[in-house]
Amino acid sequence: MLEEILQYLNNWFVAEMRNDIYVIKGNSIVLPFLSDGQYFRIAGSILNDGVHQYPANDLKDETFSGVIWALAIPNAILNIVDEIVVWTAKNGDFSPYTSESFGGYSYSKAINSRGVAVSWQDVFAARLSPWKKLGRSYQYAQPNPHMTPSLTHEDNLWRW
Repeated sequence: MLEEILQYLNNWFVAEMRNDIYVIKGNSIVLPFLSDGQYFRIAGSILNDGVHQYPANDLKDETFSGVIWALAIPNAILNIVDEIVVWTAKNGDFSPYTSESFGGYSYSKAINSRGVAVSWQDVFAARLSPWKKLGRSYQYAQPNPHMTPSLTHEDNLWRW
C-alpha cells in the first residue's frame, strides 16, 4: 500500500539515488548507506522492484544492474498510510458497483463527484495534498533504472 500511495503522490521522498550492480543473496541485500528501518526503492530488478524497508529479508536472490533510491518518508505520511490500510480493510477495495441487492438484502456505497464509489484517494486527498507533486519529473514519476539520457531534438532528428 505504501508504494501505491507514493505513486499516487508522485513523490518518492528520494534522499539519494545510487546506480550500481547489486547482489541479493540469502534473501537480503547489504546497503551500508541505509539506516535500519529506512525505506528504499529498487528499480531495474527483475524480481525485486518496489519499496522495501531495510534490512529487507524477503527479497529474491538475483544480481542486477539498477538503481536503489534511499527514501526519507515523513512520519506523517507513514501514519496516514496506516490509516488508509485500516480504512481500506473496513470499506473494501475499489469497486465499480455503488449498490447491490439480492434476496432481502441490499446496500449502497457513498459515491464521489464522478458518480463512482468513494475510494481512499477521495477520503484522504486533503490530508495528502501537501505532499503531492504535480509535475512529471522522470526522477519521481517515471523511474529510468538504467539512467539513459533523454533524447533531444539534436540527438535524434528522425523522431521529430
